Amino acid sequence: MRDVLDSLLTLVPLDRLPRTGWLQHGVAVPESIAGHTVGVAQVALALAPRVEPALDVDRVVALCLVHDAPEALTGDLPRSGSRLLPAGAKRQAEAAAAEQLLGPLHGVALDRLREYEAQETREARLAKLCDRLQLGVRLLAYLRSGQRGLDEFVGTVREVDPSEFPPASELHAALVAALESAS
Repeated sequence: MRDVLDSLLTLVPLDRLPRTGWLQHGVAVPESIAGHTVGVAQVALALAPRVEPALDVDRVVALCLVHDAPEALTGDLPRSGSRLLPAGAKRQAEAAAAEQLLGPLHGVALDRLREYEAQETREARLAKLCDRLQLGVRLLAYLRSGQRGLDEFVGTVREVDPSEFPPASELHAALVAALESAS
């Protein structure tokens, strides 16, 4: 159990590590990676039970909870930084971090991260979509608090394709409408 404890301790900084993209765009106190993860799981809990045919809701939430775990070691590398790396370097680093962090917890944790990355199941695709929708929810909260200079994120949210999951389409439409009125 010592290796489990070490992994859990290594994950603790996720609650203090900021989401870098928000920092780069002038958000003085951005959400943490852990805050983002909880938000993604909350979006999943709001949407997954509404999807037909039914999904394994608990699995969707588990996928959401592990999706950014490697960032405890790699940090949150935004797109602007990822573009500067050799092809596949970020993915390779995150895979190594996942092995180190999630491997000792239990095989299910690493299996869920791999499932999320492969995007082959409906649960994984909804979890990824919840990640994008949570960005929109957070963005709307920042805009409503008076933050400006986030137009790039508005475009990112608009480009999300939620069509596989009708409840996500409804939330996406509400988000886009709210973002347009808040911008």
